Amino acid sequence: MNYKAVNFKEKLSLFSEQWSPKVIAQMNDYQIKIVKIQGDFQWHAHKDTDETFIVLQGDLRIDFKDGHVRLNKGEMYVVPKGVLHKPFALKEVEMILIEPSGVVNTGDNEINSTTAQNDVWI
Repeated sequence: MNYKAVNFKEKLSLFSEQWSPKVIAQMNDYQIKIVKIQGDFQWHAHKDTDETFIVLQGDLRIDFKDGHVRLNKGEMYVVPKGVLHKPFALKEVEMILIEPSGVVNTGDNEINSTTAQNDVWI
């Protein structure tokens, strides 16, 4: 058994690439991931699962077809399953994602250049 706390700042210092979630823990069938993002992502949805965004640093906007939500440091939002959304960050954002193991970052879209490698532990 590993009795060491996970330090978000330490884990975030281990990589610099953006839009490439890294797994830091697993709870049952859910993975807790950290990620750095900046700029615009693609429209996508996850038809079978909700997706939780928790902002550690920066300001995140999640666009929806009929509006948007803004998240600042220390805030979170759960995008319901099947809802088309597009994250955007003017400046780099560091955040936690919580989603079931195996979820692809580009959702139900075909694999493309913005699809991150899945199940990468850091």
